[in-house]
Amino acid sequence: MAAITASMVGELRAKTDAPMMECKKALTEAEGNMEKAEELLRVKLGNKAGKAASRVTAEGVVAASIAGTTGALLEVNCETDFVTKNDSFLQLARAAAELIAKNNPADVAALGALPYSQDGFGPTLEDVRRGLIGKIGENMSFRRFKRFDGSNKLVSYLHGTRIGVIVEYTGDEVAAKDVAMHVAAMKPVSLASSDVPEELIAKERAVATGKAEEDRKTAEAAGKPVQSAEIVAKRIEGGVQKYLKEVSLLNQSFVKNDKQTVEQMLKAANTQVKSFTLYVVGEGIEKKTDDFAAEVAAQVAAARQAA
Repeated sequence: MAAITASMVGELRAKTDAPMMECKKALTEAEGNMEKAEELLRVKLGNKAGKAASRVTAEGVVAASIAGTTGALLEVNCETDFVTKNDSFLQLARAAAELIAKNNPADVAALGALPYSQDGFGPTLEDVRRGLIGKIGENMSFRRFKRFDGSNKLVSYLHGTRIGVIVEYTGDEVAAKDVAMHVAAMKPVSLASSDVPEELIAKERAVATGKAEEDRKTAEAAGKPVQSAEIVAKRIEGGVQKYLKEVSLLNQSFVKNDKQTVEQMLKAANTQVKSFTLYVVGEGIEKKTDDFAAEVAAQVAAARQAA
């Protein structure tokens, strides 16, 4: 039997984009014949993995894993909602979240290098990911994750598979779970007003300033009195402060009782939220949308030109 070298495996992987172990198996079965091994891989996996690797993954799931005071929240993306119901894809997402919690990888690349086998693919998580791309026929990727490891307690909440929250807290678990549910529903950007990112505050201030300027122009055009610069400045700052309360968790009205804020609810339950992480699938990813009518019109126009 021909010896299968690492360079042969690397060459076949470069040609097919198939998982490393699958390449080695194919080369072994083909007794070192590169062309035959490539053919065997195409029979097993098709040409799916290489073609799928460049496609946008704006769908997906959020997975969570908690063991004591250690936990992880992970977003795994795919191309279509159909794959989010695939058992192998869901198993991959759950396993990856557990691996993050247990191994503390530095980044997505380090996560992919962790030992893991599934559906006959392995020996790393990245090899399984590549193998499932070939098997399922869609691109999929580990987008982002957050790991928790400290002395505080953790609780998670998953709204279906598209929204996931982990809350780090001390005190009552029921209150913490209520907060996790609240975060999923109201999507605060920070724990407290003082934690809202400066760029978001600047954007909100610019919006308030622009509105004040429009109001001034409208008043001038109508021949009405124009507010003083001091009053306008107070209006702008009032708008910013209102925004800060609306987007900071502790200042938001509690979803289960809008007569009290989240901060008041937590105080009554003798509970403190130290931090939270919220993931919404596809957030910030530009998803391609096909305009079918425009596509048909373009095809008709091209046909007319050809005629």
